Amino acid sequence: MTYVDNPDTQRSNTDYIRASMRQPLLERDHELDLARRWRDQNDVAALHELVKSYMRLVVSTATRFKAYGLPVGDLIQEGNIGLMQAAARFEPERDVRFSTYAAWWIRSAIQDYILRNWSIVRIGSTASQKSLFFKMRHLAARLGRDGDPGPAEVRDRIAEALNVKVKDVEGMEARLTQADQSLNLTIGEDGSDEFQSLLPDDGPTPDEIARNSIDGEARKRWLHEAMATLSPREQTIINQRRLTDEALTLEELGQQLGVSKERVRQLEQRAMNKLRAVLVDRVEIAGDLL
Repeated sequence: MTYVDNPDTQRSNTDYIRASMRQPLLERDHELDLARRWRDQNDVAALHELVKSYMRLVVSTATRFKAYGLPVGDLIQEGNIGLMQAAARFEPERDVRFSTYAAWWIRSAIQDYILRNWSIVRIGSTASQKSLFFKMRHLAARLGRDGDPGPAEVRDRIAEALNVKVKDVEGMEARLTQADQSLNLTIGEDGSDEFQSLLPDDGPTPDEIARNSIDGEARKRWLHEAMATLSPREQTIINQRRLTDEALTLEELGQQLGVSKERVRQLEQRAMNKLRAVLVDRVEIAGDLL
């Protein structure tokens, strides 16, 4: 689907495009001079001349992305942001024309805008997902003409060409072929129900939440009672080795306690046996400990 501007917006866009096409092209030496004046002297007039001369490049790039259904004027403005970013980062000393350097920034700015606005659901953030979004349709169309391969073979070829997983291709294919729908979309003959009423809730039920909370408190109480039967050194070992997200190694704990790492291993094993015996004695059903 292609976005259609209202007549006033269309006239504004047309005037802007015509103005950009009337801007003179720059000679290489003059282009580099403008870039140096902007970078070294902060010459705003030089920046304006440099940027205005390449507005046509922005327009040309933006029109290639019209098929994504977003306003052309917005695509052009995003491309202008990329053009300004290119002007801010361009290094005249490098043996490259400004247009070559700016083309990447313009295209990147427009593509980022499309990814942010094509759907209310974020399409992708990684380089591979971005490449898949913009290249999959073209590759699928080209491969579809190459001997009429089946859908599965097309997905395999796209995944190989873009160096992504087949499941990523399948996921992107589903996103590109399905439009966004509101959760409040009415369904049924009388329209009394909403689409969100059909979505399953995979979270725990109130009964499960209450039971888990009670069981968790019981387990904490059992563990506290069992830890009280250990010596201070055994409690330190269990705390540092079993009850922390960043457990110490046997060697680190041995240095802290002034014993060998083998002795720490022996003490840890003895403490675990004590805890196991106490906990089993406290609980009638062993499965309640899990």
